[in-house]
Amino acid sequence: MRLATWNVNSLRSRIDRVEAFLTRHDVDVLALQETKGREDQLPLMGLQALGYEVAVAGTNQWNGVAVISRVGLDDVEVGFPAMPAFGDPPAAEARALGATCGGVRVWSLYVPNGRKVDDPHYHYKLDWLARLHDAAASWRDTPTALVGDWNIAPQDEDVFDVAAFATSTHVTGPERAAFEAFLADGWTDLARPYTPGPELYTYWDYFRQRFERNRGLRIDFLLGSDPLAARVTGAFVDRDERAGKGASDHAPVVVDLDEAPR
Repeated sequence: MRLATWNVNSLRSRIDRVEAFLTRHDVDVLALQETKGREDQLPLMGLQALGYEVAVAGTNQWNGVAVISRVGLDDVEVGFPAMPAFGDPPAAEARALGATCGGVRVWSLYVPNGRKVDDPHYHYKLDWLARLHDAAASWRDTPTALVGDWNIAPQDEDVFDVAAFATSTHVTGPERAAFEAFLADGWTDLARPYTPGPELYTYWDYFRQRFERNRGLRIDFLLGSDPLAARVTGAFVDRDERAGKGASDHAPVVVDLDEAPR
């Protein structure tokens, strides 16, 4: 199975790229984030014509997640147990969608950005991660993937210039500790062993030629439970998808899995 994740930054704007990406890389399951639309607003017919089923969670022009699969799409779940809300009045955001695809439980996750340190959104981000961590504790014994835009650069090598982010979100101690808590529980970062250092950047800001200068961040991850991590045979970041006119500011991350043991 080939599993991928991609913050597409508007599925309506980049549907042609998504369809081409699926075909070019022969992807079986793609988790999307920042789809920016309700299901009835999204152009899904081309994906379905290619043989994919699609599950969507979206409410408006913000956030939004989806799972696209050609190996089955069962037990779709919008939001994880006890997922916190945000806003005034508080409302659940479209940031988590789970589905079982070819025997693998895939969670497409769009972790809150945090905006700035000590902003209410920053505290919401930490609460959101803590609640996800608690929910995920019961998933570790089954083939499960927690994939998406985590909005955290957990190691210094995941940032082009750590000093430039000294007072910013994504690299603060509490955020990194929240990410590390998943690894400490036994979740595995599936892509890191296969692409070293700056080759693992997955996000480059649109401004100041950040992509052309490779001044990026690694904030998109696929974390796997032990039964899933044992099946990984390779991984890569498709940097070409960040290049050219009309690109998302994120690149897809792709992981290859061998067959499940019989």
